[in-house]
Amino acid sequence: MKFLWAPWRMEYIAAPKGNECIFCLPAVPAEDPKRLVLHRGERAFVIMNRFPYSNGHLMIAPFRHVADLEELRAEEMAEMHVLLVKCRKVLGQVMSPQGFNVGMNLGEIAGAGIADHLHLHIVPRWSGDTNFMPVFADVRVVPQHLEATFELLVKGFRSV
Repeated sequence: MKFLWAPWRMEYIAAPKGNECIFCLPAVPAEDPKRLVLHRGERAFVIMNRFPYSNGHLMIAPFRHVADLEELRAEEMAEMHVLLVKCRKVLGQVMSPQGFNVGMNLGEIAGAGIADHLHLHIVPRWSGDTNFMPVFADVRVVPQHLEATFELLVKGFRSV
């Protein structure tokens, strides 16, 4: 039998399941590395997914705690789109993916893990990045540690 070690998952499994929203950021940029925040805009920000589908999986969210597209102000929507373009540029320069998945899960039934705070996903993709593991073992293999990916991407955001 072979083992797949993913010790960082224990943090998620053992963490108390409170009502704290990961997208409601305190106005303390010094905590951004710990929270995996890559970029703060005026109305929205970019954060890494702590439990990614693929290496470099990013999320864009408004600072305001809103659950539905209809609640977003025009300025928030515009900034989220600008940040989406910026994310694609940074991911392209730093990680050279061959494609991207971009989307939103609106509502818990649609797959939103955090349905009360709207967020947009951008997931870089490479040929062969999906294999038998998710199908047979319900396991995703992410080839780079989150902290290493964070360091790579934060440098990319600083240079763009």
